[in-house]
Amino acid sequence: MVGADLVGRVNELRGGKVGKLIAQRMREFKELSRKGNEEWFSELCFCILTANSTARLGMKIQRELGGKGFLTLPLEELRHKLRVAGHRFSNTRAHFIFEVRRFRNIKKIIERFTDARQARGWLVENVRGLGYKESSHFLRNVGFDDLAILDRHVLSVLHEYGLIDEVPRSLTHGRYLEIEEKLVRLAKKLGLTLGELDLYLWYLKTGEVLK
Repeated sequence: MVGADLVGRVNELRGGKVGKLIAQRMREFKELSRKGNEEWFSELCFCILTANSTARLGMKIQRELGGKGFLTLPLEELRHKLRVAGHRFSNTRAHFIFEVRRFRNIKKIIERFTDARQARGWLVENVRGLGYKESSHFLRNVGFDDLAILDRHVLSVLHEYGLIDEVPRSLTHGRYLEIEEKLVRLAKKLGLTLGELDLYLWYLKTGEVLK
């Protein structure tokens, strides 16, 4: 059965330290969901920074700047700090963060939506720098656990285990939803949320549990 080996591998991880670490990470996401606009805005900026970059670098910059830095630094200073931190797209990412300040009440905006996919659609349409992957990433990190984050690591694992024929170089909206549906079925087999499953798949490829 396609995916059976992957089900077995994830179940192996669930019983050990990786499972405990992922459970802790999911609790942290739920804790963040109860915080305010500034913390949510900081997480939004983190997800803007990780696009075509790394989660580690995004986390490093987020720790250094915090929500206040993302919200208040002048554009030139923001650009400089991103460049010094080593972000190769410091100019465009600084502009994206500067522009998204008009949504500094991001928690209030997202809480208007009763459906996570509707919230994701709004983010894709309104926040420069966020596609379906980054929008799903942000929403998972602020407590929505029913969206798939189809980054290159996750897609690579799906290909290795035969769930997709190839790792797509880019994802249209339709293709994203098609692959997401495969993960919905896999998550049901495992009794996991999509948010949890993403962390297991990411660990299989990277050996790390970040966010």
